[in-house]
Amino acid sequence: MSTTRRFPAEWENQQGILLCFPHNGKDWPGKFGAIQWAFTEFIKKVSIFEEVFLLVRDEKQKLSVREMLEMAHVKLEKVSFIIQKTNRSWMRDSGPIIVRNGSKREALNFNFNGWAKYKNYKLDRNVPAKVASFLNVPLSQVSYKGKPVILEGGAIDVNGKGTLLTSEECLMDQKTQVRNPGLSKTDYEAIFKEYLGVSNVIWLGDGITGDDTHGHIDDLARFVNEDTIITVVESDPEDSNYKALQENLKRLQSSRLENGKTPKIVCLPMPGALEFEGLRLPASYANFLIMNKSVLVPVFNDPRDREALNIIAECFPDRTIIPISAIDLIWGFGTLHCLSQQIPE
Repeated sequence: MSTTRRFPAEWENQQGILLCFPHNGKDWPGKFGAIQWAFTEFIKKVSIFEEVFLLVRDEKQKLSVREMLEMAHVKLEKVSFIIQKTNRSWMRDSGPIIVRNGSKREALNFNFNGWAKYKNYKLDRNVPAKVASFLNVPLSQVSYKGKPVILEGGAIDVNGKGTLLTSEECLMDQKTQVRNPGLSKTDYEAIFKEYLGVSNVIWLGDGITGDDTHGHIDDLARFVNEDTIITVVESDPEDSNYKALQENLKRLQSSRLENGKTPKIVCLPMPGALEFEGLRLPASYANFLIMNKSVLVPVFNDPRDREALNIIAECFPDRTIIPISAIDLIWGFGTLHCLSQQIPE
């Protein structure tokens, strides 16, 4: 079957951003009250630039969320509520990936399974169908050689021209959090080609310490335009992230784009180690969200926040850069990009 699918880059025109209002306090133990207001602020910033497609679990939650949004002066006409029970709020991973297929859009369901780690994900599996139906976009189940393929949106990043970034720790590891047992790089590359229109894959090695997803790319390296990749590097040789991030930098420096050219590489610092109750949290400035005319960047009350914002601002000269405090959000092991999924126009 020939396909003309293409996964647009995140900086291409968007209809809106898919979010899911948090309701699972277990994802943010001890911080759930603060999280709801942090999330309200996130919605407010997104709604300045785009429509928000907001999942809520039921009418009762919809009413309470509307009240919070009103208190925060969010323009409610920019928020479309979708009622759907979920286990969690990580739309990057459980939501559909929307691609162009010829002149139309198509929603892909990558068969979310709780990052091959958590047992409670069955409700999240209904999100792609619900969102596709709300947007009136056809939904396709992703499969390969007759088996469903499991892939989270946080595991991939594209330049919209044919190159995709991913990590071996997330997709190739056959011991922990195994998404698709036995699949080789060649298999994955065939899947990316068929469903995302990708002809070239750049494989990085390991993810950052504390990453609950076991190596998602959106904490590591991101395309900021079709030939430039921004990547996090750790300057302290004693830090547990130093070695893996140096190795990823080397891989990027020797990588090629779909046109055979070498990508431009921009280095982004890491915030200082963030720990809570003895756990290292996967705080990363790379978890930014690109939207129409703006970029939302997670910040961590860290001296390097300003440096990171300046570097990202240089990468997006025509977009407004907005810092969002992610000090509470990161206690759930993810921030802005993990919680959102763009809906291309």
